[in-house]
Amino acid sequence: MQERSSYKPKKFAVVGAGPVGCIVAAFLSRGGYEVTLCDVQTNLLEPALDPGITLSGTENFQASVAKTTTRVDQLADDPPDVVIVTVKATALPIITSALEGFIDEGRYVVSWQNGIDTELILAERLGKKQVMRAVVNFGCILEGPAKARMVFHHRPHYLQELDPASREAALGICHVLSECGLDTQHTDQIRNMVWSKTVNNSSMNPVCAVTGKTMFEVINDPIVFSLVDSLLKEGVRVARANELLLGPDFYIDCINYIKDAGHHKPSMLQDIEAKRQTEIDYINGKIIEYGERAGVPTPYNTTLRSLVKALET
Repeated sequence: MQERSSYKPKKFAVVGAGPVGCIVAAFLSRGGYEVTLCDVQTNLLEPALDPGITLSGTENFQASVAKTTTRVDQLADDPPDVVIVTVKATALPIITSALEGFIDEGRYVVSWQNGIDTELILAERLGKKQVMRAVVNFGCILEGPAKARMVFHHRPHYLQELDPASREAALGICHVLSECGLDTQHTDQIRNMVWSKTVNNSSMNPVCAVTGKTMFEVINDPIVFSLVDSLLKEGVRVARANELLLGPDFYIDCINYIKDAGHHKPSMLQDIEAKRQTEIDYINGKIIEYGERAGVPTPYNTTLRSLVKALET
């Protein structure tokens, strides 16, 4: 049973109206919390107010947010208790700069994102006490403005504070998310969990992005899947060389997780198709970086990062 907390946030802001942001905002809104959805694209925000965010797939409901804004710094006019950042990691420097104006004592920012060390970018400007990191276990696609389809939802999700002084607040945020249906557990192993998820993503995401195939198509193509296998094993070597704990059955667990995803296009492929910048530098790029620190060669990750970067331009 999850510990109770005296911290009871009422107002939330979700930065990013992509599929992840819409899902988080919809669950919180349905749970009765005041939610402000923020994104630079006005067309993504308008339906979130009326008729509301529509979720389909493994979850089916509609919920309206209380407010929308195109500027993060405008959140300072009525500061939320908790800001959940769901944008691509590449946007973090500018987002962090805007948050700096009002994130102070008693207010918290949660990195609800893909990739390694996203929380450290936030903490560098905002301070560790104000920042938390979450690991999310669902796959999703944005089918239109404020319309997200959840392809799979593997509960629970996990969250941890960066500074032990913020543990009470982290427990309170976990309670709110769980109460709303996004079952979220507090953990003291978030870094290991981030690496576990990222190593998993690093094997499938870039291969799908380069080939244009869904996860189902990749895993059922023996030749293409051999590349996924090599990336996965290379990521494991880097993680263990850096003393990250992935667990004894990590490889098998990854394969089983991938098999459950079906005909899902991972976010990196969605970005390439939409001609957007990907998060390759925070996924495979970080494995390369940590490989260099530990003296572990990363030829597969280096090659795939180069190919994805070439497709971005």
